[in-house]
Amino acid sequence: MNHWTQNAIFYHIYPLGFFGCEKHQTYQTVHRIRHLEAWIDHLHSLHVNALYIGPLFASSSHGYDTIDYNQIDPRLGSNEDFKQLCQKLHENQIKIVLDGVFNHVGRNFWAFEDVCEKKWESPYKDWFSNLRFDGTTPYHDPFSYDSWEGHYELVKLNLYNQNVCDHLLQAVNMWIDEFDIDGLRLDAANCIPPHFFKQLKSFTHAKKKDFWLMGEVIHGDYNQWANAEMLDSVTNYECYKGIYSSHNTKNYFEIAYAYNRQHGDYGIYKNLYLYNFVDNHDVDRIASVLHDPRDLKNVMTLLYTMCGIPSLYYGSEWGITGKRSKTSDEALRPEVCLSDIKQNDLLFHIQKLGEIKQNEESFHDLHYKQIYLTNEQFVFQRNDCFIALNCADHPSEVKIPAGSYHDLLNDKIIQIQNMLHIEAHDNMILKRR
Repeated sequence: MNHWTQNAIFYHIYPLGFFGCEKHQTYQTVHRIRHLEAWIDHLHSLHVNALYIGPLFASSSHGYDTIDYNQIDPRLGSNEDFKQLCQKLHENQIKIVLDGVFNHVGRNFWAFEDVCEKKWESPYKDWFSNLRFDGTTPYHDPFSYDSWEGHYELVKLNLYNQNVCDHLLQAVNMWIDEFDIDGLRLDAANCIPPHFFKQLKSFTHAKKKDFWLMGEVIHGDYNQWANAEMLDSVTNYECYKGIYSSHNTKNYFEIAYAYNRQHGDYGIYKNLYLYNFVDNHDVDRIASVLHDPRDLKNVMTLLYTMCGIPSLYYGSEWGITGKRSKTSDEALRPEVCLSDIKQNDLLFHIQKLGEIKQNEESFHDLHYKQIYLTNEQFVFQRNDCFIALNCADHPSEVKIPAGSYHDLLNDKIIQIQNMLHIEAHDNMILKRR
């Protein structure tokens, strides 16, 4: 594989929260989206070269209840605003990936509104999964339909209807032609039939050869979705859990097992560049998940040095906190401003990790080898680079091949005689000379 994602560092923005938008659709255009241009210098400081921004399509509330696939949400601005932003990002060598919310729509989606008005006479009654006129819903409709996980404000599309598939592909065509987007993150990918992903892959590949498709998948064999005929990547929830849990339980065996399982000598995903993260818009902020904040740097080092594609969720580079409640994810998706950025050690560490990830070819392929492992210490190898971590409350010694190394985080040369000293809750990235 020779693809731009091999050397990508993503920055993930949930725009409706990021810009402090109204909670529900107002149908008033507010020109917010271009304010992202002011963040480009910050993205460059992080060595970010890809922006995942979504959901972006016009919706009724939180963004995943789409009402129009051909317009950005007016709470964010106009299509022209977004076109100018895309041009500016591309001028700064930053790729753009949007949310493809193709499993379901909102109840205000124009075709569903037509069904509500015309009932069985609507030409769109077959656009929605299992829509039947012999039942009802919590909204007291004179019909029933499949929803997403029992949320009836999210109406499941019938992707076995080619007219529906064509409508979605037409929208993708427009976003590529008009905005030159570089990829899509497919929401609820596990709910979407494979034949649609095959159509989408064939269509986008013909339009733009290096177009990237990544699916949101939590459980299962990632090869089911990420393969030559369907998607290019999926969300790596397996390692997301393993990274924070290994620190909270002081048990590096957990994440080491996952790394070996995925990309070791007999790894089941040896050819997949998975989309890696330590938090996102659906899970608690990593600074709120870790029991000991001293582990934040180790966590970020694992994110940037593991096989695959690192993604940084906005605000987590300076350690903001946030936990979801039983009824809301709003705490995970706060409004932020440039003035909120805190110049702290975590931010400086992540900036350095970004530089290393971009500049060191050792991290551009999928080579992985475990070198040393105990409950609280972990060393693994990526080509010429060795990554060593210590989550203990005391300094420790770890085994590493003897030789001369460049300490990439501290930019100095060190000599090792089989054992390496690491401070408590610290990590090192060493390049063999």
